[in-house]
Amino acid sequence: MTLFALNGVTLTVPGRRLIDGLTLEITQGAVTALVGRNGSSKSTLLKLIAGQLRPDAGTIAHAGRPLPDWAPRELARSIAYLPQVTPPAEGMRLAELVALGRYPWRGALGRFRPEDHAAVEGAMDRCGLRPFADRLVDTLSGGERQRGWIAMMLAQGARTLLLDEPTSALDVAHQVEVLGLVQDMCRQTGISAVIVLHDVNMAARFCDRVVALDAGRLALQGPIAELMTPEALARVYGLPMQVQAQGGKGGERLFALPE
Repeated sequence: MTLFALNGVTLTVPGRRLIDGLTLEITQGAVTALVGRNGSSKSTLLKLIAGQLRPDAGTIAHAGRPLPDWAPRELARSIAYLPQVTPPAEGMRLAELVALGRYPWRGALGRFRPEDHAAVEGAMDRCGLRPFADRLVDTLSGGERQRGWIAMMLAQGARTLLLDEPTSALDVAHQVEVLGLVQDMCRQTGISAVIVLHDVNMAARFCDRVVALDAGRLALQGPIAELMTPEALARVYGLPMQVQAQGGKGGERLFALPE
């Protein structure tokens, strides 16, 4: 089943066309990497499918329904969106941050019910955060904070996760930790994820499919293996690259290296 379907989508700001007649489909039940050079409008596309922006032309459908047909709270129950820069959480305990994910179900003044507490506790357990429940968010490491935001998305109960560069401020170890968590969740529960990534090797390791943009146009779409060729990498990134295979416990992996 198709998670998102875009047909002729265009978005223009003064002096620049960000998305140019984009037509594509994003597959449900997969981890999809959204890649491309800086300025290729990856984050803009993520905001469009999240309903944060509206196109000037064309249509976007989620789960077979046009996005404008979704009520805001209904859409929030289906899609969880994590921006590249997360809001401040000063003075907030981790459990309180995760509990914000229940807002689409209870509203600002709604009383928490047993199912809400269960959703919050289950999300923290899945992300390995129960021991940090009473810690202030500001005192957590970068990786722990990112897991906290992902736990909030899980508590939201959404079946689609949209993450904009969730590893941009993390070291390599925490990048592997966060992306491995998302990959495991999707495989174990059948939820879908679309992740904006800059590191092509992280995309190859943790994602099933790829959508590559070039100046707001579709450059490549398909299984992640289709990106990992010298020809495709040169087309997407504009740089000569070679691909090497390396074996490991999880089987053979492909790595891209600049020539």
